[in-house]
Amino acid sequence: MSDSSGAAGLTPTREVRAATASGYVMLLVWLLLFGVAIWAAATNLGGDVDWNWKWGLVVASGIAGTVILCGFYLINPNEAAAIQLFGSYKGTDRESGLRWVLPWLTRKKIAVRANNVISDKIKVNDLRGNPIEMAAQVVWRVTDTAQALFDVDDYKEFVMAQIEAAVRSIGSRYPYDDIEHQEITLRGNHDEVGVELRKALIERLSVAGITVDECGLTHLAYAQEIAGAMLRRQQAEAVISARKKLVEGAVGMVEMALEQLSAKNVVDLDDERRAAMVSNLMVVLCSERDTQPVVNAGSLY
Repeated sequence: MSDSSGAAGLTPTREVRAATASGYVMLLVWLLLFGVAIWAAATNLGGDVDWNWKWGLVVASGIAGTVILCGFYLINPNEAAAIQLFGSYKGTDRESGLRWVLPWLTRKKIAVRANNVISDKIKVNDLRGNPIEMAAQVVWRVTDTAQALFDVDDYKEFVMAQIEAAVRSIGSRYPYDDIEHQEITLRGNHDEVGVELRKALIERLSVAGITVDECGLTHLAYAQEIAGAMLRRQQAEAVISARKKLVEGAVGMVEMALEQLSAKNVVDLDDERRAAMVSNLMVVLCSERDTQPVVNAGSLY
């Protein structure tokens, strides 16, 4: 399978783990600094002789506490944060809860939970050139946050565009229907088409660090301008197929009847009478309505 990122001339960005700290530990450090600043300020107000030194401690604790406060951020479950330093990617933090990083590092959050998308109905020409309408349901999620954020402009719009392109490709690869069931069709082989669509989407979305968990067609129909004609065609093909099965069964039954009559010597028929009997049996077996028998009370000949 070809590398889609290489074909597009991109240098793929790979996700790495960011160097971050637990926010709860840093919160404890901040509380200690806050306590020191309160103690130093309170003792200075009480007339302590080391007034300048303690006020310096208050200022230093305040600056350090402010720096620590600017580094806190929160990550929800199934969420990640990409860490950057002046535009340079430094890693991704996937640990949920209260987190902390140096305040001059920027954080860009991205959801890594599963997303369910139902595409718009699009018009496609199937393998036989018939215009059809198709729509797909896709469950996708981000697996590489760095690629999703930095290798494509807008990964959500990219997903929607690639879903439409993949649906068009799959729709033109197979016929809508095959009455003889000799080909893989969009209408009759839903599972096979879904597997093929998922494979195509995974290949297309790999450049954005996105995988597809599940997908399938939610809407499949002939386009409105030919829907009536194709419905009549389907009905005609269904009638022909049913008639074919009916004739095959009737021929078998007639053959079996003649063989048993001859084997058991029930009646000896010449060619003319056998032809008449075959004709009558075929009418009885293939007729759509109940036949009315005519009883011959005289001689057979």
